[in-house]
Amino acid sequence: MSSAGIEERRLTPRRRLARLATIHLGKGGEPRYCTVTDISDGGVQIHVNGFVVPDDFALHFPGDGPAKSGNYKVVWRKDSNIGAKFVEIAER
Repeated sequence: MSSAGIEERRLTPRRRLARLATIHLGKGGEPRYCTVTDISDGGVQIHVNGFVVPDDFALHFPGDGPAKSGNYKVVWRKDSNIGAKFVEIAER
């Protein structure tokens, strides 16, 4: 249980992050930017403004770092924040 008294359900610990990523919302759609606010080995939490994220999407992280570019699936939504699990490496 976390210090705030909320049960932690992640299998791997999360790490705080404030990193810009490109989100691809589907075939033919223009890529948009989002902020990745934390990551774990199994997924990400992102913050978006001004657009709807579908249940399945791809994220691309420029450069090196702990985050994985690939396909993700939404597992929760709260306002402009979205939690998503990593599904697979995206094909280019």
